Amino acid sequence: MRLTRTLKAAAGAAALLLAAACDSSGSGGSAATGLNPPDLKAPTKLGRTEGQVNLIAWAGYVEDGSNDPKVDWVSDFEKQTGCQVHSKVAASSDEMVKLMKTGEYDAVSASGDASLRLIASGDAAPVNTALVPHYKDVFSGLKNGSWNSVKGKMYGIPHGRGANLLMYNTEKVSPAPTSWSAVFDDAARHKGHVTAYDSPIYIADAALYLKATRPELKIKDPYALDQKQFDAAVALLKKQNGDIGEYWSDYLKEVSAFKSGDSVVGTTWQVIAGLAADEGAKVKALVPKEGSTGWSDTWMVSAKSKHPNCAYKWLDWIVSPKVNAQVAEYFGEAPANAKACSETSDKTFCATYHAADEGYWKNIAFWNTPIEQCLDGRTDVRCVPYAKWVQAWTEIKG
Repeated sequence: MRLTRTLKAAAGAAALLLAAACDSSGSGGSAATGLNPPDLKAPTKLGRTEGQVNLIAWAGYVEDGSNDPKVDWVSDFEKQTGCQVHSKVAASSDEMVKLMKTGEYDAVSASGDASLRLIASGDAAPVNTALVPHYKDVFSGLKNGSWNSVKGKMYGIPHGRGANLLMYNTEKVSPAPTSWSAVFDDAARHKGHVTAYDSPIYIADAALYLKATRPELKIKDPYALDQKQFDAAVALLKKQNGDIGEYWSDYLKEVSAFKSGDSVVGTTWQVIAGLAADEGAKVKALVPKEGSTGWSDTWMVSAKSKHPNCAYKWLDWIVSPKVNAQVAEYFGEAPANAKACSETSDKTFCATYHAADEGYWKNIAFWNTPIEQCLDGRTDVRCVPYAKWVQAWTEIKG
């Protein structure tokens, strides 16, 4: 069963933002992002393992049998490599960034709203993918993403991916929705029973909708918003707030809300839709015609790693077919390794999660870190950085 992931911003989020770590002029940086990260080198070969590895991870990514005796992919790793695993579960991307800055951890399972911060600040080092044998079997759509690479250089190994879907109660929402208008322009139809994901990154969902419905705003990337575009997204969310019954971050609470009828339409994850349906809720979930946002997590190695050889062994282990399949099923996401699909216990799992359907993922805008250097390549304006997203989210929720 998937454990909860929350992305509520910490109070000190502004101090963690990468804007100050970026080259403000954009010179010398990636044409796509304006990033100019420190010139760190990836190792050219591995040495002897150091006997331990310290990891920061989302709950459900590093399981050693202590939560569930049947769920353990750490013990075999320790036996095979001699690297004892010490892991800390992080509750948010902001917490991951803070912890990586301490230099006490070797690797982190960073989502896209943290990865660019870690790259730009020099806390994450480039990864030599040739030293990770199973990388060759990772789906191509997860490689060289704007959230995990700069100038063609990978800064981690993709772990898995998931989409933020529109879920609705089939008995109470009619006709069946095909657009995010169900939770935005038409939300008043279900006033008090609309739900939305509780995170500043949800502003991108509004931007994605406006990209399709208000072309005059000229939004190209929902994570690259100039002030006018950002203000439009915030205004839409403030309007939506009046129709929201609750914002969710705990997936079990969303399952309960759809079962009880407290929520009838809103954002969800595939695993939540499956659980809700299994528990009797009359629900369906889909990617609307405008597309969706989503996440792609990346295992990144600390530039200050004291156990880099063990860290590389872990990166290869976590994307090996059998282990990647175990993590994907337990966590509730599409695996990164194409060969993992033949290893899942549920032989329909990869079809359900669209693991190998690259056409499906082309409609998913994976979480990225909003920065002043516009991620869509514009240089004539500055985009609104994540600190402002955090501030605006507090205002949106009132």
